[in-house]
Amino acid sequence: MQKLNNRQELQLARVAFTNAIAREKRRILVCCETGCVSIGSLDVYDKLKQIMDEKNIPVSVELSADPENIGNDTVGLKKCACHGICEKGPLIRIEPEGWLYTKVKVSDCEEIVEKTIIGGEIIDRLLYTMDGRTYERRDDIPFFKKQKMVVRELAGKMDSTSLKEYLANGGYLAFEKALFDMTGDDIVNEITESNLRGRGGGGFPTGRKWSQVRRQKELPKYVVCNGDEGDPGAFMDRSVMEGDPHRMLEGMMIAGLATGAEYGYIYVRAEYPLAVARLRNAIAQAEEAGLLGEHILGTDFNFTIRINCGAGAFVCGEGSALTASIEGKRGMPRTKPPRTVEHGLFDKPTVLNNVETYANVSAIINRGAAWYKNVGRDEGSPGTKVFALTGNIANTGLIEVPMGTTLREIIYDIGGGIRGGGKFKAVQIGGPSGGCLTEDDLDLPLDFDSVKKVGAMIGSGGLVVMDDKTCMVEVARFFMNFTQNESCGKCTPCREGTKRMLEILERIVLGKGQEGDVELLLELADTISSTALCGLGKSAPNPVVSTIKKFRNEYDEHIRDKHCATGTCSRLKRMVIDPSLCRGCSKCARQCPVSAISGELRNPFSIDLNKCIRCGACLETCPFHAIREE
Repeated sequence: MQKLNNRQELQLARVAFTNAIAREKRRILVCCETGCVSIGSLDVYDKLKQIMDEKNIPVSVELSADPENIGNDTVGLKKCACHGICEKGPLIRIEPEGWLYTKVKVSDCEEIVEKTIIGGEIIDRLLYTMDGRTYERRDDIPFFKKQKMVVRELAGKMDSTSLKEYLANGGYLAFEKALFDMTGDDIVNEITESNLRGRGGGGFPTGRKWSQVRRQKELPKYVVCNGDEGDPGAFMDRSVMEGDPHRMLEGMMIAGLATGAEYGYIYVRAEYPLAVARLRNAIAQAEEAGLLGEHILGTDFNFTIRINCGAGAFVCGEGSALTASIEGKRGMPRTKPPRTVEHGLFDKPTVLNNVETYANVSAIINRGAAWYKNVGRDEGSPGTKVFALTGNIANTGLIEVPMGTTLREIIYDIGGGIRGGGKFKAVQIGGPSGGCLTEDDLDLPLDFDSVKKVGAMIGSGGLVVMDDKTCMVEVARFFMNFTQNESCGKCTPCREGTKRMLEILERIVLGKGQEGDVELLLELADTISSTALCGLGKSAPNPVVSTIKKFRNEYDEHIRDKHCATGTCSRLKRMVIDPSLCRGCSKCARQCPVSAISGELRNPFSIDLNKCIRCGACLETCPFHAIREE
């Protein structure tokens, strides 16, 4: 794409590429994000291209502003972003009809070309089906009905690897407006008025942060994007970086305009290779088009963006640890103050927000703060939130809902309820730093303040749904194990305190819990959260405290009765002989290595649970299936 030297050339390019899309008689959008790529979507894309080439069907894989290069009979074949309903991939969207094909295989490609691309017919067997009903259009599927797309409004609707398609869909319109029609104060005031709050977990007002950096006199200033998404089961930021990277870049550029910064850094974990590749491609495209670099669009504004890949340390999601890592130091937090807005990257004033926060900016600039405040259900937490919906839920995937949407709506209306018709027990929200919500919280509006009041936090947006077969003590142990492994070790409360908490939890799930363990856990939790250096340490005990508060009976059962009712903790399973099935053959007693089974021949035997080591030898030996675990 040739360099755009001024505002007029940008506007003309946008019109030209919009017209180019309109000239495509049909668009085939193949999801090419990590989820679908992992199950063969790139092979599907390549096969469709091969078949259409063999049949001499004009194919457009890249937009051209020249009408002679793309006729009205051309089929656009594009690599699009994640639709969100990941378990149904690989997914293909057919435009202009809006059809959605699910679980597409390479073997389906010939039929898709013949029937859909050439014949214009729909293939029923590839459509989404739920509860016996088939849905032709994506937007009619219940999974999408209560969603509201702002950050992901272009997901599945355009080529996510193309600057040209982003421009055709209104891309960089907000940056253009901010560059030519607004001052830095205007931008900061608009973001402040919108009450956009940071989507990385803390919910700090974005406008306040930008205004603090704008007031700083020291130069240079930096804009940093936190793409170090480390929560188990979370992939919200990855989806934006892979599926709509220019939207994130545009938000960073507007932040640069607002604060007087000329340098941007994106910190993204190296475990996201596709996101890194898409970001590098987007930056290169923007530089080639003159949207990044020096004298952007003929103005005095200069802005460059660089990518730094992190090694996967969870602690580098904390601001000061992240900036230290970019500087080439070990990623460890420091005491505050001074804050990042004053002494951040390279000890200079720094705006630090996460991917989703920047991805909201262009919509606010384009549509106004008043519009944004009306998107959510509470002016205190306006806009939308992207969640990764995982666990024991019928419809897993990525969703975007208005702030204030209730947990019940997410789990039952969007998620389709508990998988297999099970009973809902809890949801872990906010990852290792969050807490659990239960059936009593189903009507709780999910916004920053409401969730905080019940002892949890929205965090970056992970939602792990659990059914009644889930052991909450084991859940607490899992998250504490994760946090303890990820502790940087700089401060004693986190380094030693989380280790002690993990040791206690491991004893409990092994059946070695003692009276007073729960009280000791709560005491350690209070000490760690009060004295740890950074947010990771302060929030590390949250899952434990939350599960104790909501499921104290399960801790007591593990400690006093040495029993796990869900059967999850294998060392706490009980071996029980059903007297109605036992024939008194004594095979189990002869196989027991600790002589825990006794009885008389031809009469039901019994197991002494105080001696039983739960090795399972009796279970395997019994010819009458009279022994079971419970």
